[in-house]
Amino acid sequence: MAIELTETNRSALRARYRAERDKRLRPDGNEQYLEPSGRFANLLDDTYTAPFERDAIDTDVTVLVVGAGFAGLVIGARLKQAGIEDVRLVDKAGDVGGVWYWNRYPGAMCDTAAMVYLPLMEEVGTVPSAKYVAAPEIHAHARRIADTFGLYDGALLSTGIESIIWDDAISRYVVRTDRGDVLRAKFVCMGTGPLHRPKLPGVPGIHDFAGHAFHTSRWDWAYTGGDPTGAPMTGLADKRVGIIGTGATAVQCIPHLSRSAKELLVFQRTPSAIDERNNHPIDREWFAALESGWQRKWMMNFATLQMMGFAEEDLVKDGWTDISQRIRDRMIELIGAGGTAGPETLLRAYEESDDEKMSEIRARVDALVGDARTAEALKPWYRQLCKRPCFHDEYLQSFNNPNTRLVDTDGQGVERIDATGVWVGGVHHELDCLVIASGFEVGTSYSRRSGYDVTGAGGRALSDKWEEGMRSLHGIHVHGFPNLLIVGIAQGANQIANVPQNYVENGLAIAGVVAHAERTGAARVEPTLEAEDAWVDFITSTQRGLRANPDCTPGYYNNEGRPMGRRELLNGSGHPAGPIAFFEHLESWRSTGEFAGLEFTA
Repeated sequence: MAIELTETNRSALRARYRAERDKRLRPDGNEQYLEPSGRFANLLDDTYTAPFERDAIDTDVTVLVVGAGFAGLVIGARLKQAGIEDVRLVDKAGDVGGVWYWNRYPGAMCDTAAMVYLPLMEEVGTVPSAKYVAAPEIHAHARRIADTFGLYDGALLSTGIESIIWDDAISRYVVRTDRGDVLRAKFVCMGTGPLHRPKLPGVPGIHDFAGHAFHTSRWDWAYTGGDPTGAPMTGLADKRVGIIGTGATAVQCIPHLSRSAKELLVFQRTPSAIDERNNHPIDREWFAALESGWQRKWMMNFATLQMMGFAEEDLVKDGWTDISQRIRDRMIELIGAGGTAGPETLLRAYEESDDEKMSEIRARVDALVGDARTAEALKPWYRQLCKRPCFHDEYLQSFNNPNTRLVDTDGQGVERIDATGVWVGGVHHELDCLVIASGFEVGTSYSRRSGYDVTGAGGRALSDKWEEGMRSLHGIHVHGFPNLLIVGIAQGANQIANVPQNYVENGLAIAGVVAHAERTGAARVEPTLEAEDAWVDFITSTQRGLRANPDCTPGYYNNEGRPMGRRELLNGSGHPAGPIAFFEHLESWRSTGEFAGLEFTA
């Protein structure tokens, strides 16, 4: 329902948003997070699958795909579709799946509709059980992609990369692993994805806690009892459990902890915006009647509406498309009333629509949470797109359970941790178990997140090339790094609401480039410096949509509230006209067969 707001109310909202933002600003930004060490050193290890013994491999390979999450799996599938058979995946995890291999916490599921989130559904025959599906089902889909396209064949799992170095004499990358492997790869596809390196909050004393502690990406089922499919966590029945973090991960696992623990304390710095999820089963007969090509149609429909475009219908119908269509329709109203179709009108449309949406979300808290003081602390005072929106139908209700208590830190975060518990505002809270729900690194350097560097022609490291920010052609090709293909979102579509769509579309271009090189006998593929510079100039020349808003609370969407300099601008840029424009550009670019801007050298 729409909530009428006066100009006075809106002005008061902006003042409240900025006050809440200011109390959360920190001078250390992304540096507030710690690298895993000490008792949390296993965050960099695979605690789910024990590495099996095997001999080291010394061989040549046409394409080495680093990462076996959705990015690596989609690229591997596209390459196989293009006729490239000599493809090897390598991943430190014991199985494919990426973040959906690591995330086994209770309640884990996608927060974008499965119909658009699970890539290559048509190709592998996946039928989702519901609009939003749980982690085990997502992991099973990842395994199905690997099985369908033969990507398990030759895959090097439980294997970490130590170095990737271009050898000009043989026109290949020499890749060394922690299992003693030496792989000479003609092409290297970097499909490591944006979410794979866990981060720790920089709370003093985090290593001093003497009770049980673990990160949500390495859930300790042996301690809690239960399993990822939803079995009760009986091991927590007599435990006082604390959880640090109230982002997307915590929102999903807190209802399960609330049902299982003797006592649950939720330590909150900033509340998430919780809209309804309204999940429902998928009708299998309806699904079977979908026409060929339905998934790309759905993905494009979702991306179009996300960018405030027009479509005959909203196929997904979720919170993501709701806010975008509100902004679009308000923009039309303002233009119809004499406004100009420009950035100022767009900003006004966004703010007015968001004021209504966030007022509804705060009203929902009052409607669902019984204790008035707790409800007030759970209300988000910022614009919805400042942080990743959350959708859940059980999270807020969990705070009505007598065993569950919110410990709000008024934006300051946990004060410190000692051997027996957590301190907030001078009050000590004793715990038996501490769950860290701080997510994954996003704003740190590429080499820190990967744990190694890539060395290109002339011995230059990729981290040096990108010291002042990413530079590429299409977010895929990098001058000075022949035959290196980056599989990501930056400097391309930058579609963050549905990340796998970036891989699906970029994968067609990458497979096209590799197949063309193989057909023509090219040993080296590299963008010209002129083409790279032109692309960087293009994507940074025009402001896309709504940049960092002064009302935004700090988070990984806005560089933790730090000023956005040239480096951040480059790392976060995409096609100025949005995802659909980029996908159309990339399709036109590859369809000509000329691959403008790339040099293919025999």
